[in-house]
Amino acid sequence: MENSALIRTKKKWSEFESFVEGVLYDRDLSISARLFGLFLHPFSYLFWCIVRLRLFLYTHGLFLKKVELDGLVIVVGNLTMGGTGKTPVVERLAKELQAKGKKVSVLSRGYKSKEEMVHDRGEDKTNMPPKVVSDGKRVLLESDVAGDEPYMLAHNLPGVVVLIDKDRVKAGRYAIEKFGAEVLILDDGFQYLPIKADMNLLLVDQMNPFGNNKLLPRGILREPVRHLSRATYVLITKSEIEPELELLETIRKYNRNAEIIRCAHKPKVFNEINGTVKERLNFLYEKYVGVFCGIASPRGFEQLIHRMSGELRYRKRFLDHHRYEKEELDKMFQRAKNAGVEVMITTEKDAVRIPMDYTPLLPLYYLRMEIEIVEGFEDFEDAVSNICSLPPKNRSRLNGLQS
Repeated sequence: MENSALIRTKKKWSEFESFVEGVLYDRDLSISARLFGLFLHPFSYLFWCIVRLRLFLYTHGLFLKKVELDGLVIVVGNLTMGGTGKTPVVERLAKELQAKGKKVSVLSRGYKSKEEMVHDRGEDKTNMPPKVVSDGKRVLLESDVAGDEPYMLAHNLPGVVVLIDKDRVKAGRYAIEKFGAEVLILDDGFQYLPIKADMNLLLVDQMNPFGNNKLLPRGILREPVRHLSRATYVLITKSEIEPELELLETIRKYNRNAEIIRCAHKPKVFNEINGTVKERLNFLYEKYVGVFCGIASPRGFEQLIHRMSGELRYRKRFLDHHRYEKEELDKMFQRAKNAGVEVMITTEKDAVRIPMDYTPLLPLYYLRMEIEIVEGFEDFEDAVSNICSLPPKNRSRLNGLQS
């Protein structure tokens, strides 16, 4: 009985989260969604006031002060909630810096990661060291403990130290002292103001730049659009085609100096989940395909698989960062098989949330994506060169870099 009640509670909560997500992204246009949106609207103004006040205090050093670390600090982030493709950009940047001989560490908050058991023994967490997802030699934590993105980065970046802690000042110091890090990349760090940044790489999703232009909790903006002014470089992601003039004008309205770099997420290979098989990109040609994912912006991924396949016969969406259970996977695969699906495809982010011992009813693969610079390659190379050209403490000579 208790188990049934728990399942019902989890289902209702999941449905409510899905409803809220539909309101924030304006996907749900029902009357109830619109009324709930009206209810949330005043709280967006309150959130705006808090964001502006916090930035003012940190900028002027009033009560809240920025810490300057010995290593160079590079921020990769966005103005909106999720879905801009930060992880591939962080991966590309880390590889470029590593190739130039820099010791790189990625600092992540570890969104939706589990606390390690040692952190739950009543000890003071402020004195606990950061969680080490990778020491640069091996991956030390599983995805449920590390979180999706840090685990992916650790898995795809041998030689790069990946740390998790909400206090990234502490994590940065630890990376420098324990691992000799020279460059610290703050993954999803645009809103993390306690650290003085040397360079801000701000990502803007071309398919959905600023949502409905409303701040949380009514929209998906974490900060006002005018905070584009804090960017050193603006990376327009998912930019397979030329961006609309309106988007470029908005960027230039608030930031006349930032270099604009266009990039796209390009498919590279299909990797078997919980297996070793790799397939080329023409693998899905003339096949009946099913697709599922739990990401912030699923539409683009679904459309991509649709174009690559013979026929898309089944699709299923889950909430962002959804962690899959064997029973729900079995039910989903059975429905897909009944629909005539021959192979199931998901994202790399979703792949790390599937139990490692799960045996699927149908062949199961994830599509490996990598970032590709479409326009502004020289600017990206210049950004990497700027990071590498100076010793960590010689900050005053960094041309055009903003804190």
